[in-house]
Amino acid sequence: MSYKDFRPRLRGNKKTAFENLTKKERRILVIGDLHAPFTLEGYIDFCIDTYARYNCNQVIFIGDIIDNHYASFHTTDPDGLGGGDELELAVEDVTKWYEAFPVADITIGNHDRMIMRKAFDSQIPKRWIKSYNDVLGTPDWNWVENIVYDDVLYEHGEGSQAAMKARNNMMSSVCGHTHTSAYVQWYVGKRFRVFGMQVGCGIDAKSYAAAYAKNFKRQAIGCGVVIGGHTAFNCLMNL
Repeated sequence: MSYKDFRPRLRGNKKTAFENLTKKERRILVIGDLHAPFTLEGYIDFCIDTYARYNCNQVIFIGDIIDNHYASFHTTDPDGLGGGDELELAVEDVTKWYEAFPVADITIGNHDRMIMRKAFDSQIPKRWIKSYNDVLGTPDWNWVENIVYDDVLYEHGEGSQAAMKARNNMMSSVCGHTHTSAYVQWYVGKRFRVFGMQVGCGIDAKSYAAAYAKNFKRQAIGCGVVIGGHTAFNCLMNL
């Protein structure tokens, strides 16, 4: 008998697990804040592995793709990179992510929109500003403020964490933004059941861009998976 004719038989729990992983429903990988070019080494490989491990078929970046430290509204490092150098390195990093996940939704984060805000404050008309895709070389990425799949709201998460968003919206919500939290909190009532999912991040805590948080608790390095809108969990990276 040829190996091509061999068909392994799955039974019991293995059969159930296989059916769940191949069911026709969304299995969304949610990638945490990158803050390129200050992304932790190995984070991209961790996300690629997680995508494969749970047979994901869709990707959402939860925001803060780039850091824009040089343009921060807060104090910047005087010994840090200049704007051109930081952007060049960020584009190099983002290119690797685009090659790994060429089709994805991006929920725009506060660091992503930093340049847009400064241009607005300087009274620069929109037509002078390039799109994120033009600057970063990501033509097929879909940049949005928020997006909904399977009655789950995905947004970056300024203002409050996912648990509060879920309660306020009475809608399952997935957020990033807060680097030190990764959890799933369910709220169950007589006629509703929603969750708030706070996704980990991928920033390098030792970089000067993260120096402001050096006395904070440890960053939660990880990504999340949402299956069919009914199941959500975080995967934390071994450090």
